[in-house]
Parts: sequence; structure tokens; C-alpha cells
Amino acid sequence: MSSVRCYHCDEPVPANAPFSATIDGVAQPMCCPGCAAVADAIVAAGLSDYYRYRTEKGQQQDVPEALASLIAYDLDEVQQEFVAARGDLKEVLLSVEGISCAACAWLIEKHLAALPGVAQITVNTTTQRAVLRWDASQQKLSDLLLSMNQIGYQAAPFQQDAQEAKNARESQNFLLRIGLAGLATMQVMMLAVALYTGYFYDLEPEYRDYFRWVSMIFATPVVLYSAQPFYFSALRALMSLRVNMDVPVSIAILLAYVASCVATARGTGEVFFESISMFTFFLLVGRFFEQRARRKASENASNLQKLIPATALLLEDGEERQVAAKSLKPGQVYRVLPGQRIAVDGVLLSGQSGVNESMLTGEQEPVQKQPGAPLYAGTVNLDQTIEVEVTKVGAEQRINTLVRLQEQAAAQKPQIAEFADRVAQYFVPVILVLALVTYLVWHQLAPEDAFWIMLSVLVATCPCALALATPAALTCGTNRMMQQGLLVKSARVLEALPRIQHLLFDKTGTLTEGQLSVKTVHRFDSAVSETQLLALAAALESHSSHPVARAFALHRDAALQAGDVNNHTGQGLEGIINGQHYRIGQQAFVGTDLGQSGWVFLARDGQVIGAFELADRLRSDAADTISKLSGQGLKCEMLSGDPNPRALELAEQVGLKTAHYGCSPEQKLARVAELQRQGCQVAMFGDGINDAPVLAGANVSVAMGSGTDLAKCHADLVLLGDKLGPVVNAIETARQTNRVIRQNLAISLCYNLLILPLAVSGNVPPYLAAAGMSLSSLVVVANSLRLLKKTS
Repeated sequence: MSSVRCYHCDEPVPANAPFSATIDGVAQPMCCPGCAAVADAIVAAGLSDYYRYRTEKGQQQDVPEALASLIAYDLDEVQQEFVAARGDLKEVLLSVEGISCAACAWLIEKHLAALPGVAQITVNTTTQRAVLRWDASQQKLSDLLLSMNQIGYQAAPFQQDAQEAKNARESQNFLLRIGLAGLATMQVMMLAVALYTGYFYDLEPEYRDYFRWVSMIFATPVVLYSAQPFYFSALRALMSLRVNMDVPVSIAILLAYVASCVATARGTGEVFFESISMFTFFLLVGRFFEQRARRKASENASNLQKLIPATALLLEDGEERQVAAKSLKPGQVYRVLPGQRIAVDGVLLSGQSGVNESMLTGEQEPVQKQPGAPLYAGTVNLDQTIEVEVTKVGAEQRINTLVRLQEQAAAQKPQIAEFADRVAQYFVPVILVLALVTYLVWHQLAPEDAFWIMLSVLVATCPCALALATPAALTCGTNRMMQQGLLVKSARVLEALPRIQHLLFDKTGTLTEGQLSVKTVHRFDSAVSETQLLALAAALESHSSHPVARAFALHRDAALQAGDVNNHTGQGLEGIINGQHYRIGQQAFVGTDLGQSGWVFLARDGQVIGAFELADRLRSDAADTISKLSGQGLKCEMLSGDPNPRALELAEQVGLKTAHYGCSPEQKLARVAELQRQGCQVAMFGDGINDAPVLAGANVSVAMGSGTDLAKCHADLVLLGDKLGPVVNAIETARQTNRVIRQNLAISLCYNLLILPLAVSGNVPPYLAAAGMSLSSLVVVANSLRLLKKTS
């Protein structure tokens, strides 16, 4: 029996087995080609930390060659870095190579959506990323990646460092293609200009033919190498029985090249080597700058991941040691010194400190954190040394969740974007038909010009700018809102927000901070002390995430546990404590009518034993935000579930002339429906479980970042900080985004309408057609990038 064990699966390595894999610079023995292939794939994917932090050995692998490079992504330890759980489903953000236009995104979405277990797939053409949600019990991630590979798209989980390395490689390859095309263009143009101007008029025909052969030699690597990206993109589209922007470009290049080669070999007819080289060069230059601009538009959110520190001070047995942040597990405790960034999401165990959360919220003012407060990776501890208990790691962390949500939102399409995609979808077939008709007509009028005029039509009218018009603007708009402290969960909100006429605000946790505290305790049973009343209330309220429940958190008694707890939304809770039935909530819910609306009542076996008065504070910018919104002609009102009439006093403080209190979730939803029947576009602001139905029913819904997960799930926008002010900026950003989309569509459509008659009439040579098409795409992307400029 061999004493050498496989480094991957720990099985014995057969004697003289030739299999090995280089991990962290050391050649490690492998028992079989399957394990060696998987180990190489793990290292190639930049995931070699798997071997450092794994808790169990991997399984022995016997996999097809096509799966060997992808199966590493099925390992649980590896998936922890980039796969998040969403109920029974898993979710991952993918980087996808080869996406060139909306048709590519459509193909990927349709192909994967048809596979069993795939719940959702959305592709963002601007960032070249996709958000995939699937049932891991039905499909392995490696199989899904292989399925994308089979239709011509290389996909891998998005990792910031790996993405930057891939971008660098792509830029280098693109520059090489551009350099080759540029060099060949200069050489061919020198010969072509001399021939066209008659400089070689006194040469014998065989010598002029010689220069044609030289031109063909220079143009050949341009066609076979430099223009490859256009061919592969067109081939993928045609294999799926669709046409994309690169189909007419590829047809033009190949037809011109073949026709020129035939003319050169025969010694008669026109050659277009200089046009081929020049417009390939212009197309590549345009595509290169377009990709650079796209990356700039998408880098803001993903760059947040760079702020997460690589190491942390782990506390074990009273001692601290520095470990890789990726190796931390939920339940472990680590220490953060003043000035350091928090390494992993967690809760504050000990110490008090201010934390700068501007990377998430856009607000520079420090947030004071007390024990029990949530802390997020990448934010900065400012004042004191603190100890943090890990709660979420890897893909589950808030910063990674924000990146995925933003990508998903940017990939969704409002109506104007869907209209542009439909236009672009039919535009390319129309171009192909038009080019054919142009050739046939000119072949009758001037056969010697027919081919290059058709070439110009194919290139000049390619609707690349039209396809980029909306995705580029939407990506920039959502990134701008992220900078302002708003997470866009649906790109449709950018279209709906400027049309909003009526804004409805919940009170607790929305207009107020939601940090309720017990102001006064009223005893109705002398046998029960204030401390006991608070402990009983805390035991019941521990089963709720409502802001009212958090007011009792400091009064928990571990000896008191509530069982069989039922949450009656908008009314209160009931449960069993020490064999007795308790209810806490509104007076009608507990079965009393003491005329004290707004108090929280506690009843035992149907008898009221106590009541609590709670206090809350207004958000610091609530009044200013309402004033600014009203100044824009928007109608604002309060819809509060708080039964206390004092809610009207609070509404008056913030400048709300219309206010309702004691509203049930059904009444809130009815008010939204009533306004919508009157023709109003309604936005709803809320943070609690009882706000989820009305948030879902509003035209635009906004949830507070401190609100419940259910409220945030139903919201279109999530305020990441603790202020309402970003909503004012969001409305203006949405208006700017819509203006930019309309400008982009106008630019692209006007360009095509202007260039079309010029190209058909033979007034645009092919190289100018290529330059015009590239320039129109660059103008559209550059116009969208204006949305990223910070405004005062």
C-alpha cells in the first residue's frame, strides 16, 4: 500500500502515478487524472485558498474533460465565497465572456431558463455579468456553467481580483489586434493611395498586380486575427437562429476580403484591402473604448469589495492571532482596532464606537454602535477597540448582496429599454435586406461600385449605438443612486420614479428613527412588578422584528421563554409563558378599552396586567425632506399603523398636512388603491412587516435599510442609511437617467436615419462607415457616463 496520499481526496496514490498539480508553488501528488484536473481548475480559478481552509478532504473525481475545469465550483468551501442562499435556492453573480449586445443576453437567458432547476437568470450587457438563481438539488453549478460554455459563452463566478486580471488580459489582446490592424492599414493605405492617385501610372500591369498581392498579404492577418471577435459573436448568434450587431459586420469583412482575393488572383476587378483593414481598425478602436467605458460604468459597486480587509484578529481562548478574513466562520469572535476596517459581517459584542458606513450609505457622519448592533464588512471602526461576533461570511455578507442586487436591477429592463431592444432586434434583418437590395440596384447602375456601396450600408447602419442606448444609461443611473445611498432593486423604478405624484409615509421607523424605548410602565396588577412586566413583554416581543419589539430587547430575562407565539400583523402577539396565555399589543387586541390609544397593553389569561408608553425620535432630516418634496409639487401624507392620536402631532411637526393614524395593513393598501383609481402614481415608504402588502401594491416602494427583510424584499428602492434625504436626489437622478436614455435613443436613431441615405447613395466609403458607427456608439456611452459625475 502506497504511503503517499492524494493531496485533493486523501486516497492512496498508486505507485509511479504520473499525476500531480502545482498548488502554492509546490507540486502535490494526485491519485488520478480527475483529481489533478479539478486541482488545476481550483488553482486556475484563483481559489487555491480552498486547500488552506477546507475542513474535509475532497471527493475522488472521475469527470469528463469538459467538466474538469468547472467542477471546482461545486465544492462547498469554494462556493462559500460567491454563492448565497435564497430560501431553497442558491444565487451567484457570474462574469460572462463574449457578450457583445442584447441578443447575446437574450440567448443566454432563454437557454438557461429552459434548464430544470433554473429559477431566474438575468444578464447585464453593460457589465457583462449575470445573476443566476437555481435549485441546487436539481442542477450542479458546474453543469449550468458547462451549458453556457456549449453555446459559446465562458462563465465563472464573479471575483474582483480575477475579474481585473481577465479585464487586463482582454485589453492586452484587444490592443494587439488593434495594433496589428493599424500597422497593416498604414501599409496597405500607402499602396492604395499611390495606385488611386496614379503615382504608379507608368508601371506595367504585372507590377501593379504585385502591389495588390502585397496588400492582400498585409490584409490577411487583419481578417483572420484582428476581426475574430466579430466572427465569434456573429457565429454564436447564427447558431441560435438569431442575428446580432456583428452579423452584418462579419458579412461585410468576409465578402470584401473574398471578393478582393478573387480579383487579385484573376488580375481583374476591384480590390478592397485598404477598406477592409481600415474599417476593421476603426471598429476595434471603437469597441475597445466602448469596453473601457462600460467597465467604468460598472466598477463603482464591485470596487466596494476591495475595501474588505484580507486579514482579521481572531480571538480564541483569550488570545488573538492574525488569520485570513476568508477563513472566519459564523460564531467566531474577532477584534477590530480603531481606524481598521471591519473584516466580516457580525454583531458588536463588547465596546462602543463610531463606525463610518459611507461606503454603503454615502453618508460621512459616523454611526454610533452599541453592543448588539450590526456591523458590516468594509466599514471603518473609528473610536474604540471592539469585539465582533461573525454572523455572515462570503457571499452572504451585505456588501456582496448589494453587488448582486445592483447587477440584477441593472439587467432588468423598463418599457423604454424593451422597446429599444425590439427595434434593434428587427433592425439587423432589415439592414441585411436593404444591403442586398442596394447591391442589386447598383449592380444595374454601376457594377464596379455596387460591392463597396453594399459594404458601406452593412457597416454604417449597424445599430450598435441603439443597443447600448438604454443598458449603459441604466447601469450608470443605478450606480449613481448607490453613491447617493439608495439600492435600486428594480430598474423599472428609474422609469416610474419621475412620474410619481403622491408619496405616502409610514411613521414608526420611517419618519421616526424606529429606535423606540419604554418611556413609562403602567401597572394594573399590584402583584406584578415593573421589572416582571417588562420581562414578560420582552419574552413575547422577542418573536417579532417590528420596531416596537426592539424597545423591549434590553429587558429580556433568559429564564422567561415564550412558546406557541402567533404574530397578528398590525395588532400584536400572543403566546404561552410558564403555562399561562399572554397577549401584547393594541387595547382591542388584548380585550380592553381604557381609552388610552397608543399604549402597548399586556394581558394575562384575558386580564390586562400592564401597559407601556413608548417614545421615539423624528429622523433628523424628515421635515427638510418633506419640505423639498412638497416644493417639487408632490403631495405627501402619513399612513401610520400607530393608534396613538399623537401621531398627528408628529405629522404636523414634519409639515404633513394630511395624516392618518391607526391604519391596518388592509386600510393602507386600500388608500393606495384609492389614489391609483384617481389616476395618481403612488410611492410608499415603510419598514415593517405590516408594510409589505402596501409596498407591493404601490407604483414605487421604498424601504428603510434598518427595516425588516420582508419590507426590503417587497421594495423597489432600499435606503441604505438612516436618512430620508437621498430620495430627493433619487428622483432627480431618475429624471436625468430618463433624459439620457431619450437622448441616447435620439442620437442612435438620428445617426442611422442620416447615414442610411448617404450610404445607399454611395457617398460614404467603408472606412468612414466604420468610423461613424464606432463614433455613434462612443457618443452614447460617453453621454451615459455623465450620470456618474458627482453633483453638489
